Amino acid sequence: MAFLSLRGVRKSHPTARGEHVVLRDLDLEVNEGEFVAVVGPSGSGKTTLVSLIAGLMRPDAGEILLDGAPVTGPGPDRGVVFQNYSLLAWMSVLDNVLLAVESVSPELSADERRAKAERLVRLVNLGEAMHKKPHQLSGGMRQRVAVARGLAMEPRVLLLDEPFSALDALTRASLQQELVRIWMRERRTIVMITNDVEEAILLADRIFPLTAGPGARMGTPIDVRMPHPRSSRAVNLEPAYHEARRSVLSFLVGQRRASLGATLAGVGA
Repeated sequence: MAFLSLRGVRKSHPTARGEHVVLRDLDLEVNEGEFVAVVGPSGSGKTTLVSLIAGLMRPDAGEILLDGAPVTGPGPDRGVVFQNYSLLAWMSVLDNVLLAVESVSPELSADERRAKAERLVRLVNLGEAMHKKPHQLSGGMRQRVAVARGLAMEPRVLLLDEPFSALDALTRASLQQELVRIWMRERRTIVMITNDVEEAILLADRIFPLTAGPGARMGTPIDVRMPHPRSSRAVNLEPAYHEARRSVLSFLVGQRRASLGATLAGVGA
């Protein structure tokens, strides 16, 4: 049985024009310790998918299971890292992470909680910035804090909602490498949402493509048959890279054409 399962999940939102179906009959299975990426066209419901797994939303139909137990709301077994950092501006790097540690490890002494927070800050290579405030950090450093805070929850599943999309190319590449390093060390189950096909291939074991919305469904997962860690320069020489890239792009281009065709048909009706 899969560690994380979504079975027949449906989610809609009311609008002035009636019900807007975001996800329909969506199935997803992720193994424990696996790193998977979800890619899809804009408006296909990727952020809604993260919110459902995190328990921030409830599905209208279907079920979400984590290690066989239903997901009915938020919990420390699922950590979330969003694109916009969401750090507390008046707290230092250490205190932002310590706050998360305190919420899930109240049984530890104050010294033990602080030591744990310091270890996580160093894990994301921010030891020298431990006592700085968020406004003193670059965007990439803030995102490292967000990752450390997510790990501080000791989640069984780490959910990443386009965490690097607002960063410049060099910072993004650096954080991708850091994320893989942390994943290989911690072996948390990771579900990453991304619009970047290259990023998905570089990081993930499998890629799950979403169909175009409304009523998006999950396509057939695409295996990335390359060992970790992967170099962005070296993967271009790998046949497995080109095979995965071709499969993902073929799916997404097909979805775009289908969506455009449906729009034109509606206009002509």
